[in-house]
Amino acid sequence: MLVHGCKKDVVPDIPIEVYDPTPYILESPNGFPDLIIPEDNPMTVEGIELGRQLFYDPILSADNTQSCGSCHNPAFSFTDNGNRFSEGIDKIKGTRNSMPVMNIGWMTSLFWDGRSPSMEDQALEPVTNPIEMHQSWHEASIKLNGHPNYPDMFFDAFGIREIDSSLVAKAIAQFERTLISSDSKWDRYLRGEATLTQSESRGYEIFFTEKGDCFHCHSTILYTDNLFHNNGLDSIFTDIGLADFTKNPLDVGKFKTPSLRNITLTGPYMHDGRFNTLEEVIEFYSHDLVWSPTIDPLMKKVGQGGVNLTEQEKMNLLAFIKTLTDTTFTNNPDYSDPFNNESF
Repeated sequence: MLVHGCKKDVVPDIPIEVYDPTPYILESPNGFPDLIIPEDNPMTVEGIELGRQLFYDPILSADNTQSCGSCHNPAFSFTDNGNRFSEGIDKIKGTRNSMPVMNIGWMTSLFWDGRSPSMEDQALEPVTNPIEMHQSWHEASIKLNGHPNYPDMFFDAFGIREIDSSLVAKAIAQFERTLISSDSKWDRYLRGEATLTQSESRGYEIFFTEKGDCFHCHSTILYTDNLFHNNGLDSIFTDIGLADFTKNPLDVGKFKTPSLRNITLTGPYMHDGRFNTLEEVIEFYSHDLVWSPTIDPLMKKVGQGGVNLTEQEKMNLLAFIKTLTDTTFTNNPDYSDPFNNESF
């Protein structure tokens, strides 16, 4: 009598996915303030790369034609290609000039009117804005969740495959925090690696004294005070700026001070792009200031039209301002569009 033993089928173990992101230490350049990273959005290599992909991917727009990078081109210090106003997917133009995405990890608020308190909050708005990408986050999430690569990338970055707007914003913010400009001629001068010309040195003196009166608002290594000012552009405002957000009439005509780093690349200038050149900007501050009830007290010479620089002083001031241009930043391959280099 033969007895045959029963052998059970062996079920292979299901591999357990391990969420093991690579921490990314973002060091502040010499002389810059410490960069505060949100506790709920720590920097990782995977999160930054995901954010870079999302920043340049038109999938976030309703018709798949426009990305964040469409209006924030690295060659223009992440502004809109020299355009006065940006145009959305429905061919509708906005009313404010595109601000640079540079050193914004140190910004205490974002947009010209300061309505976003953080980079994560700011990243949410363009997708649903009807004059920009014009897509609901519900539709964007469906497209991302159905994508062949993004669910895996989100797992690698956040340990979650179910993609929602919060995770998209966190990834984009991680990438944007890496967009640091700190290698202009002026930075190299401060490090003892370059010398200024006579004209640049004289422009420096104008900039940082009452002669030019630039330093009050464009102070610190960031070249912005992170505050809001009515700088004497108009006597009557069609765009009320900060007051549109705060609803405080004392804020009418106040706009966020932009950084002057890479300012040679970010024209046209002012919140509405009214000035095409830096020469026009300097002429405005020299002779064309306009009084209004909320004019900033720092515009001390508004009564005489401005600081009244001579033609030579204007040239020297411009020469110094040009030393703030950082082409290492604009040419950094880590900041470039990944879709220009690979299939995705």
